[in-house]
Amino acid sequence: MDEDLHDGGDGSVAGMSAADIADWRLRTFALYDEVRRLARDDPFQAHVHWRRIRDHMFGTHPASALGPSAKRTFTGLPTAPYDPAFRFHAQLSAEGAGQEMTVRTGTDGDVPFRRLGTFELPGLGSLAAWRLCSYGGGIFVPFRDATSGRDGGSYGAGRYLLDTIKGAFHGMAGDGFVLDFNFAYNPSCAYNEAWACPLPGPANRLAAEVPVGELYLPLPDEDVP
Repeated sequence: MDEDLHDGGDGSVAGMSAADIADWRLRTFALYDEVRRLARDDPFQAHVHWRRIRDHMFGTHPASALGPSAKRTFTGLPTAPYDPAFRFHAQLSAEGAGQEMTVRTGTDGDVPFRRLGTFELPGLGSLAAWRLCSYGGGIFVPFRDATSGRDGGSYGAGRYLLDTIKGAFHGMAGDGFVLDFNFAYNPSCAYNEAWACPLPGPANRLAAEVPVGELYLPLPDEDVP
């Protein structure tokens, strides 16, 4: 739910202290722990809980990507209703494993990734899974789809499906992964350019539509530090 914050070296942006950011991440990890527990019995209720807590955090937390004026008019993130057809149990194949990718950001320089393999998703296509090869590690699966950048669709630069370094993980199913696009979310840079967000490359672009998860409606009077 959050990416690397470029703070210009002073430890805070728009009132975001290091303690605020740590608290945001702890709350995010706790949220996904609750989501995985709830989803074992009822993914729909897990999604309801996810939406409620995220809306509260975005609207009130000092480390939210939303600035003060956006928070004053905020009524909730635009998120599609839950659709079980977009929840998958997927094996990670070795296709593409070892491939290296360097993502250049405008604030944090070059961010290195190494490909772990590929998820094949019926009706959608394939997505590369990446390991972050710098501090923290983690599994990273971003994606773009046919709704990206369309009116009423999703964020044009793409969304995140998994980002385990920040807690966004749906769990395992046997020796496979749970991938639930209903929990796809926008990177923080969708709302505030102070955040540096790695975005999907060619191996993470779907020709199909993914009309679930967080969509995108630019917020009025966004605050940009």
